Amino acid sequence: MNARGGPVLRLRWSGMSHRGHVRRNNEDSFLGQQFNAQEVHHLGKVGEATTELTDFAFAVSDGMGGAMAGEFASRITTEKITRLLPRSFKQAAVGLEAGVDDVLEELFDQIHRALVFVGSSYEETHNMQATLSLAWFTPGWMYFAHIGDTRIYYLPRTGGIKQLTEDDTYVGWLFRQGKLSEREARNHPQRTALQKALGAGNQFVNPQIGSVGYEAGDLFLLCSDGLVEGLYDEQLLDLLRPPGPVPADKSHACRLVEESLQRSGRDNTTALVVEVLPL
Repeated sequence: MNARGGPVLRLRWSGMSHRGHVRRNNEDSFLGQQFNAQEVHHLGKVGEATTELTDFAFAVSDGMGGAMAGEFASRITTEKITRLLPRSFKQAAVGLEAGVDDVLEELFDQIHRALVFVGSSYEETHNMQATLSLAWFTPGWMYFAHIGDTRIYYLPRTGGIKQLTEDDTYVGWLFRQGKLSEREARNHPQRTALQKALGAGNQFVNPQIGSVGYEAGDLFLLCSDGLVEGLYDEQLLDLLRPPGPVPADKSHACRLVEESLQRSGRDNTTALVVEVLPL
């Protein structure tokens, strides 16, 4: 246990993003940061650190809009997290769990307002919008917030894989109602039609918010829709929990993105993997 009342563990992360085989630019962005009330450190694409003195935030965003607007939208989204989330560290540090939802809702609202403002100010950014899946690691707990069709998966040490976030699409709703199989949902012609996102003409921001208690051996995946266009959930599980030894020459994120590109590659493809390790 540490001074903040949670178990001291290590987080190991890896991230990778690729524009795919079709798109000319990459509208995905991903973020890793380590922070406390005084400072923020941007994390590299691969690394590990303990949860003793700082919190961690990981995020994946997929931007949309004409010309370069989508790329700009996802970049604004991740940059806003860096500025706004560390302000809440003191609140989380003293155990104000009831305030976490408010912090995340305010964060998403401010990102939304920023995208709307920029999108209405310049012709080249007109109608810009972005999805966002955010995972905030405090000692023992991962709080998440989400809007759009980027995803967060949870792979507990006991086995299996669970999608924590809900795709904000009509096809996603049909799948959750049991009206479509996973294969039918992935091949549906309207699978990418969003019902909610940040920015553009979306009047209200109502992110999905939740939490998961984590322990050593757990694993989390944040990804864009391009990754899961090429990989089914069981394939994600097989790649992240292989029966044999994991090759040491490539990170989890690198293996996921490369495998997805081989199977599809029609969209920008991003994976961000966070492993929970004993100290």
